[in-house]
Amino acid sequence: MRKSSVLALIFFTLIFDFLMTSRLPAGETETPPNVIVIMTDEHNFRTLGCYRKLLPKNLANMWGDAVVETPQIDSIADQGAICTSYYATTPVCSPSRAALISGMYPHLTPVNTNNIPLDDNVITFAEILKRNGYATGFAGKWHLDGTAKPGWAPKRKFGFDDNRFMFNRGHWKILEQTASGPRVGARKQGQPSYAVAGASRETFTTDFLMDRTIDFVKANIDKPFCYMLSLPDPHGPDTVRAPYDTMYDNQTYSRPESATKDFSSIPTWGQKQQGKFTQSKYYGMVKCIDDNVGRLITFLKEKKIYDNTIFVFTSDHGDLRGEHHRQNKGVPYEASTRVPFLIRYPQLIEKHVVINQALGSIDFLPTLCTMTGTKPVNPIHGRDFSQLLMGKEPKAWTDIAIVRGTGDRKGWLMAVSDRYKLVVSANDPIWFFDLDRDPNEMINLRDHPGYRETIKAMATKLITYGKKHSEPFTEQTQIKGDLNWAVSDSGKYTQ
Repeated sequence: MRKSSVLALIFFTLIFDFLMTSRLPAGETETPPNVIVIMTDEHNFRTLGCYRKLLPKNLANMWGDAVVETPQIDSIADQGAICTSYYATTPVCSPSRAALISGMYPHLTPVNTNNIPLDDNVITFAEILKRNGYATGFAGKWHLDGTAKPGWAPKRKFGFDDNRFMFNRGHWKILEQTASGPRVGARKQGQPSYAVAGASRETFTTDFLMDRTIDFVKANIDKPFCYMLSLPDPHGPDTVRAPYDTMYDNQTYSRPESATKDFSSIPTWGQKQQGKFTQSKYYGMVKCIDDNVGRLITFLKEKKIYDNTIFVFTSDHGDLRGEHHRQNKGVPYEASTRVPFLIRYPQLIEKHVVINQALGSIDFLPTLCTMTGTKPVNPIHGRDFSQLLMGKEPKAWTDIAIVRGTGDRKGWLMAVSDRYKLVVSANDPIWFFDLDRDPNEMINLRDHPGYRETIKAMATKLITYGKKHSEPFTEQTQIKGDLNWAVSDSGKYTQ
């Protein structure tokens, strides 16, 4: 073999080896990846351009042609992965957060509804990374320390070592630094207030907390770090600082199609229950978040650490914003349960990855552990979807996620795939949706013979889940009877 050919072979071998090792899990590389998790609160996924562009116009523009552009958040999807069917394991604040940080079903943490303290024995992803040499921290809304409000810097840190800017509850609009630590800047009769008047670039909560995130990265830039930024927006109240407060005032908003349906024969969990909301201010909050995400990305790029950072953008639950003539969350409808989940890490994830399989909050921790070369400690209920992020199909993968309502007495359970949704409730008959055929979730297709086997398969998953994870809802008389019918060969459903 000629010398030139030998040199060429050596060159291409070295390049091949480099490319292969650059995509190994973090535990097999020399430099552990940093981790940044940004979680918003009550965020409708359709407000993000990266989700809208994957939907037909009538579904993307749920409120008409009035939209908010989110180029910074969209860039995470463009340069990494977007999960199109990612669900809050329970679509309210505390349980969803408990599931994300623990990899466990909420009722076993035991945070089955808001304001329940997380069990001391739960090991979060932050604790796992801390034990593996990471500097860890958290800023923003925590909502896992009981009823304290605001409840700054809870004593139980759960692995988030620097939790000076963690507060337990509240959707405060103005924060400030004082000699004794951070506090809510707006006051009424000496007590913290949600007022937004006077908020500035330095004091508005989204800006303030992003500044603290950047400060943490600066202080820990020479070591692997993990920081979670939990923004209390775009949750209500629908207010935002200037200039975002008037940025979308001239837009015209339409009523969602599902708000016009016949409400005479729908389940109790789907009844009309609409509160007041201001879409222009909601868009303003989203735009402010997007601009601040851009600030963080720019900083990480300047410090040349963006490509070695697992960068996640998600939310705790959705917000119906008038769909089904409802506001807020807590119900099985898509806008309530389906949330954004974007992740960028070029060492493992190619650009423009679209993951359509159904995933949930509990799936995050085991996935992150694989990506960082660490191991879970809790009994992990979630699935590791790191293979999906790398464009591979995991072995024995089932495209079904389980979502539960709140509490431990009477509630609802949902099995959902990329296309189908089965909802059983302690107070209502079975509802079954085909999201391709009926994306607005207005038609119960339970009695359509073409779906009988799909219903049976999804109900089987719910029964298996209930037995394995001691789910009290599956022991409710109505739910138990409905699931037994669903997995049987019986004919037409009777309540």
